[in-house]
Amino acid sequence: MNVTLRVVRLRLAEPLRISRSVMTERNALWITVEHGGPRGHGEAVTSVYYGLDTDTLRRLLAGAGAELGRFADPESALDALRDGELPAPGTPPAVTAAVESALLDLVGKRAGQPVHRLLGTARRPVAATARTIGIVSAERARTQARCLADAGFGVLKVKAGTADPEDDIARIRAVRDAAPSASLLLDPNGAWTPEQARRLLPRFAALGVGAVEQPIAPGDPEALARLAERSPLPVIADEDAVDPADAERLAGRVQGVNVKLAKCGGVHAALRIEELIAGSGTRLMLGCLTAGTLGIAPAVHLADRARWVDLDGHLLLAHDPWTGIGGTDGTVRAGTGAGLGVRPVAPRGTDRGAPPAAQHVVPPVVQKERHHREDVE
Repeated sequence: MNVTLRVVRLRLAEPLRISRSVMTERNALWITVEHGGPRGHGEAVTSVYYGLDTDTLRRLLAGAGAELGRFADPESALDALRDGELPAPGTPPAVTAAVESALLDLVGKRAGQPVHRLLGTARRPVAATARTIGIVSAERARTQARCLADAGFGVLKVKAGTADPEDDIARIRAVRDAAPSASLLLDPNGAWTPEQARRLLPRFAALGVGAVEQPIAPGDPEALARLAERSPLPVIADEDAVDPADAERLAGRVQGVNVKLAKCGGVHAALRIEELIAGSGTRLMLGCLTAGTLGIAPAVHLADRARWVDLDGHLLLAHDPWTGIGGTDGTVRAGTGAGLGVRPVAPRGTDRGAPPAAQHVVPPVVQKERHHREDVE
């Protein structure tokens, strides 16, 4: 199998402010695996929160790509990844997820099947996705909510966690006024203490918020479970639910877990989490990082399994280098073609069957990271 890597800069259409950071751009690394003609693609994005800068991702993806040389074909490599034999122990979940994406894409193309069928779902997954409104003024939030509702979004996720909670209340009230029919999700990104959360959640419930993600600082899942027990809103664990072991620990004790493929290690890890929480009363949320369509696509093939879908990372970009999952009308759809069903948006006159300027793996070029501008969201 031939492996190539490509680094691209993803710029947001406008800055995204959350409780702990403001993001304007981040790097994405594309891994392409070729075997016998067809090519499969995956994406990982840089993240200060997860300690993944461009050079680290490049090194880890190159190492994982070299490991693929041990296998006769992508099918056997995918089996090894599913069984935990690939990549090397200690590999960050975001790298595993990107390699798995490329293998799923390639195996699907070789079989002439979309990824969701490889995973046992016959019908093409289609789901309403939330659309994120960052920490902005109440008037800006009102304008954004009205535009998004007019475009077809029926679920809006509003960021919270400012120094003055009254600002968050005003933002939610403005969104509710502008989009009275929308379902609302609230995400403070762990900005509150348990006592603050107990005081504030009834006020947000009275404004029609339907659920809250990670209201308190991560690191104390027992405190999160205690909060969920008496919360007037469903509590969805995010930063406290990283991997299957975390999800199993919280099953039946919170109302939801937010599964991000870059956080848990990919599609098969997400399916394991679904299995572990089944029947517990804890429901699945599918989330994402800010990324291109390529990075979001694998999760869309799981979208029919989730109670809440928040797969809008590609919609926050000024320019998405890939296409194929939709979302601008409030609905994401698994691609119709074999594999992931996505394709690059290549400049005019270039090959649209390959990522723009895909390159063989070469020694890394040092690129300065803007750590203060990017974070997990």
